[in-house]
Amino acid sequence: MLELCLVRCSRVPKGLAGQFRAFTVAVDQQESIEVCGRKFARDQWTNATPKILSHVGRNLHLQEKHPLGLLKTRIVNHFYSQYISRTGNPIFSVFDRLSPVVTVEQNFDSLLVPKDHISRSKSDCYYLDAGHLLRGHTTAHQADLIKSGLDAYLTVGDVYRRDEIDSSHYPVFHQLDAARLYSKHEIYKQEDLRGIRLFENGEETPEKQDVHTLDTALFLQNDLKVCLERLARNLFGEEVDMRWVDSFFPFTHPSFELEVHHNGKWIELLGCGVTKQEILANCGITDKVGWAFGLGLERLAMCLYQIPDIRLFWSKDSGFVNQFRNATPTSKVIYKTVSVYPQCTNDVSFWLPEETEFSPNDFYDLVRDVGGDIIEQVTLVDEFTNPKTKRTSHCYRIIYRHMEKTLTKTEVNEIHEEIKSLATQNLGITLR
Repeated sequence: MLELCLVRCSRVPKGLAGQFRAFTVAVDQQESIEVCGRKFARDQWTNATPKILSHVGRNLHLQEKHPLGLLKTRIVNHFYSQYISRTGNPIFSVFDRLSPVVTVEQNFDSLLVPKDHISRSKSDCYYLDAGHLLRGHTTAHQADLIKSGLDAYLTVGDVYRRDEIDSSHYPVFHQLDAARLYSKHEIYKQEDLRGIRLFENGEETPEKQDVHTLDTALFLQNDLKVCLERLARNLFGEEVDMRWVDSFFPFTHPSFELEVHHNGKWIELLGCGVTKQEILANCGITDKVGWAFGLGLERLAMCLYQIPDIRLFWSKDSGFVNQFRNATPTSKVIYKTVSVYPQCTNDVSFWLPEETEFSPNDFYDLVRDVGGDIIEQVTLVDEFTNPKTKRTSHCYRIIYRHMEKTLTKTEVNEIHEEIKSLATQNLGITLR
């Protein structure tokens, strides 16, 4: 399971020729996909594209002088220094090389995600086949790690979600996830535990799960918040303003989001909560309780280093990379724009297919497959339904901008025409 995953595409869309030379696992467009040394037969669920698979194995979080690697190390060092066992060793174990290929059971069922939840849909995830996908969150490893006997761990890795296209969204990003479990003795730290209960047969309230005593729930909430407020102060400074917002996640209750006030606005830092006891019971844990949290490294790095565009994290341009060459995990690096190349904007309008379902994420993926990282943003700027034919029309505005050079109008027009052609062939749309 602790494997480095590399990908190569045997068939590459015309607009992406030459962008996949560094990868070493084959993708057969006709019959199967091979990722991380495993082959998956294509079926009606398969929607992982060559462009998306080309990111598997880049492991930006493992690159020592990459901003995501620096940030990961800073957070890990914080937990290593703050949480020490009696023997002087860090309490938290770190897993940062787990395969991004997971099962539907790992990604959803083990976390009590409802069968009809939108996050399971093909429009939200990248499936390899009906039973396997590229993980949508590093929480997908929670059950396996708990079953292995771990009480405290951090997981870090790349995650994959189909999403809109703009300066702060990318279909591949990186998460850091954590969980901590407590026994009765660890919570109360006394020899005589008679009369002290972790569990009860009660009712669920906003403050607690039905199986937890109120004292258990309050301890876990307080311990979790103290832990994460320390982390926020480590990252943003001792004087940072913070606030807690009630939230909802299928795998925790109660659930919260922590927001910090940074550069004049409130920013969501992470989501967290008390782990659902049913999840622990399904892992064979009946005498412990716990909490968990997860945060996105890109969002945090964009704040701390003032990086304006999420695509920059994937850049190999020396103008970006060299700004972090001499940095340490605690360095206050402020990214300086090397140069700003002009945008090129083209619109495309089409009628949606009448016979098949259409998801904007299908169009976004196609645009990114053809244009790669020169696609800066795709926005739905107009939508209407013809009152006579009942057909619906979409107009999307595509903004092109290369990170390292000025695009010519001819280059942009060639890519734009290819997008229109492939959208017509593959999505069943009719150009207007």
